[in-house]
Amino acid sequence: MATVHPFLWFNLDAEEARDFYLSVFRNGRALGAIEFTDFVGGTNGTVPHAIFDFELEGQRFTALNAGGVPPFNERISLYVETSDQAETDYYWNALTAGGGSEKPCGWLKDKFGVYWQVIPEPALRLMNDPDREKADRARQAMYKMSKIILADIEAAHAGRA
Repeated sequence: MATVHPFLWFNLDAEEARDFYLSVFRNGRALGAIEFTDFVGGTNGTVPHAIFDFELEGQRFTALNAGGVPPFNERISLYVETSDQAETDYYWNALTAGGGSEKPCGWLKDKFGVYWQVIPEPALRLMNDPDREKADRARQAMYKMSKIILADIEAAHAGRA
């Protein structure tokens, strides 16, 4: 059976990125590594090629260390759906640590340049309320945020903001 999983191409720090993600996610594990000692590339011919397979919360990932690629951008992001504000805060703080940056509407860029969205599931429910007025208020509140603050979305949804 075919499978689909993210393949992330890093310049020099694929192993460091894998180790960082394994430290952030509670259910993560390294699956293996392949080093290509006979092939070194990059713009200056000194980037060792290696592939690192790992798993986060049951999702398999592959990280390639190969160099010579443009930076990651927002066109592809990894999506973390959280259950509550505490979990949102945990992942937001962990993924922005060490040089990451906050972006609008629950987006962030980690220290490796990978883009993530950290969104609490209860906020999604409120923004998809069949009552369009309530849903619109919740969405308008979210548009003003970087990290999603569930209490503020709940207040807007209820008309208290």
